[in-house]
Amino acid sequence: MATFQFDFVGPERTLYSGQVEAVQLPGTEGEMTVLPGHAPVLTSLKVGVIVVTERQNSGKRILVRGGFADIGPTGVTVIAERAAPIEEVTPASIDRDIEAVELQRDASEDLQRREELNGQIVQLQETKVALGL
Repeated sequence: MATFQFDFVGPERTLYSGQVEAVQLPGTEGEMTVLPGHAPVLTSLKVGVIVVTERQNSGKRILVRGGFADIGPTGVTVIAERAAPIEEVTPASIDRDIEAVELQRDASEDLQRREELNGQIVQLQETKVALGL
């Protein structure tokens, strides 16, 4: 199968760089799967899991919390606000993330911002359940 370049950059480090067959992204407008030759798109990302398919039956999963993806026919670049490989995610780390977002929400006077943060809390809780943590 054809491949394309995938680069995933978190705030502290590069989490992935290499040739892949497909990448599934948690876009704010909905889940999307990117394959070689994809039309150019720039999308923001919500809290969720990015699934990287390196080859059939082989890949990686990365928890992402915000950011954006620059998609083109020969590559995808993700710049994440926060991210971690699934192997590094623990119930305690997700609970800390939820608590941090709750503190931001409680400190905000802006109703729209509070609603956005409530959405992030729900997404983190759903991710925790989906990962079985």
